[in-house]
Amino acid sequence: MKQRLSQILFSQGFGTRRLCAGLVWNGEVAVHGEVVEDPDAEFETTGLRFTVAGQEWPCVDRALILLNKPAGYECSQKPKHHPSVMSLLPAPLRERGVQPIGRLDEDTTGLLLLTDDGTLIHKLTSPKHHVPKVYEARCKHVLTAAMVEQLLAGVELKEPEGKFQRPPEISKAEAAEIGDETLLRLTLLEGKYHQVKRMVAAVGNRVEALHRPQFGALVLPADLKPGEWRWVGSPAEVWGQ
Repeated sequence: MKQRLSQILFSQGFGTRRLCAGLVWNGEVAVHGEVVEDPDAEFETTGLRFTVAGQEWPCVDRALILLNKPAGYECSQKPKHHPSVMSLLPAPLRERGVQPIGRLDEDTTGLLLLTDDGTLIHKLTSPKHHVPKVYEARCKHVLTAAMVEQLLAGVELKEPEGKFQRPPEISKAEAAEIGDETLLRLTLLEGKYHQVKRMVAAVGNRVEALHRPQFGALVLPADLKPGEWRWVGSPAEVWGQ
């Protein structure tokens, strides 16, 4: 479907319609490598890639990005004690209203997905869909076989009000190879508040550092530095399709 260039920029989060038209008039927008100065010029949106101020952008109905979250950032639009992960993103993505798909604690690092697709957020966070998330927990004490077996069997998590939750669903728990016996790898099928830290505490150990290297079929790219982000081609990549 063809749309006016100013409308395309508006739909992608580049500001108000007036600001988007101004970007075009000022010669800051290029399509197919050529600067376009007519805001009313029409382009086919399917597969369209354009540049704004020299940065390339794909035209997408729904944004889906992968961020390598560093420590010291909160997964909240209104952070209380630390900067928001949203501050790591460029203005067009913030304007689109992308939100984290689930949350990582302030001191937890690793793969964080963000999108402006509410339906996708629900699908990827609902325990009914069993989307696996892999965590690596650096523990204070050596992990014994008994601790790992207890985690696999399921530990109840006590709530602040004194109630107990049912054991979280786990598909895999293992201590790392010999020589790194304080590193625990967990594959969880649902997410709860401070879940990994509370689970490890329930078996008599303590998490000193926590990292998420994988969400669904997506693995954190080795060349993506903390604080950097990149586009995910489609939700199918998360499902492994």
